Amino acid sequence: MSLSKSQIKYLRQLAHHAKVIITIGQHGITENVLHELEIALEHHELVKIKIAGEDRDARQAIIEQLCAETGAEKVQAIGKTLTLFKRNTKKPKISF
Repeated sequence: MSLSKSQIKYLRQLAHHAKVIITIGQHGITENVLHELEIALEHHELVKIKIAGEDRDARQAIIEQLCAETGAEKVQAIGKTLTLFKRNTKKPKISF
């Protein structure tokens, strides 16, 4: 599923006031982090993630891995904060 520019803009507006739900620490992506992210995406559809670390390339690799592992779409990445979206097919919460 690919998001249009207007959908991304709408999701960015929704995510602006949202709080960070998942924090990825010094150990990086673990099975527990992926499991919690799947639960959060299923429940909220739009999830903010905080990624620890100073290296931009490492953060970009983490972003790509999270998108690949979960099947979520990257809405926005600013600094250490990432916003992902994945549609809940059974009970959609966000309508465009």
